[in-house]
Amino acid sequence: MNGFIKRFSSLVHKETLQVLRDPSTILLGVVLPILLIILIGSGVTLDVKHVPIAVVMERQDAMSESVYDSLNGSEYFQPIAVRDRNTAELLMEKRKVDAILVIPQDFSSQVMRGQGKVQGIYYGVDTSVAMSVQSYVTSAINLWAAKNIPFMMRGGYITMNYRMWFNEENTSTWFLIPGLIMIIMTIVSVFLTAVVMAREWERGTFEALFVTPVKPIEIILAKVVPYYVLAMLGLLFCLGVSYFFYDVPMRGSLWIICIVSTLYLIVSLNMGLLISALTKKQFLACQMASLTSFLPALMLTGFLFDPHSQPVAIQYISRMLPPTYYLELLKSLFLGGNNWYLIIKNSAVLSGFAVCFTFLTIHITRKKVE
Repeated sequence: MNGFIKRFSSLVHKETLQVLRDPSTILLGVVLPILLIILIGSGVTLDVKHVPIAVVMERQDAMSESVYDSLNGSEYFQPIAVRDRNTAELLMEKRKVDAILVIPQDFSSQVMRGQGKVQGIYYGVDTSVAMSVQSYVTSAINLWAAKNIPFMMRGGYITMNYRMWFNEENTSTWFLIPGLIMIIMTIVSVFLTAVVMAREWERGTFEALFVTPVKPIEIILAKVVPYYVLAMLGLLFCLGVSYFFYDVPMRGSLWIICIVSTLYLIVSLNMGLLISALTKKQFLACQMASLTSFLPALMLTGFLFDPHSQPVAIQYISRMLPPTYYLELLKSLFLGGNNWYLIIKNSAVLSGFAVCFTFLTIHITRKKVE
């Protein structure tokens, strides 16, 4: 046991010195996560605000102007009053408005009969934005009707009250930041070890360790530890930025976040070592890391797209990816608190991935050296 501790501590010391002598490694492990979460977190949002919308009032009366004023008072719209439909369509063709709202000439009389109708025309080239704008316009019109039209004239429709659990204001930043942290940890851990270790394979310094009286598992663990510390520093900075800069709540335990992140980093760091052992070239390692870690984490884990809307085969593939379970844990711990069912289930899956990837890394690395 004492021999293992001495050998392992010596290896970790050597690897740590090697990391500290390479400023690019520290830059990639600590500075890059901070830049990514600030730049991407500020630029990526699913909230649609200040949408330019042309409002065609075929007859300017009190009720039509009331609809226009309700849109003008909302942070979601920038209404532009136009005289006719042709002018509004010209504005949409020039991409100066994203929607057209046509209030017919007999709108007031329609409302009095309980049959008020307005027409919405949306710029459908960007479908996701068009659907969001349509939803916001519909909500704004319904809100106006609830405030300004007596109930007996609304056709007696049912008004639905709703409540959003965990994300009460339906703020997209709260939803995106945990996923962004998952993406950053994936990039840092997999790319860092894959590229840096591939460089060692190219130089021949990695094989030199295996001729020493040190066990392969000790070499792998010693390689992982310094990069794990770097990645955890990056994670802590990301957590600080998300909490203090973006006001994302952290309702779960910070210690549990660090523990599940440790499990995920063990998987990702070993995956990077595995890629470096298979490729032994920096360029190939970078390409393979992108194809096997970054792109699947971005597209298939539920970060950008709802996994339930994907084909069944893709859903099965997503359940075989470690980032899927890490993302589910982060979202739950940030917004929902300590959901022990999810914590235990997903942590067990990540632990299984960690054991498998560690075993594969040791086995394949040893075979490559031999």
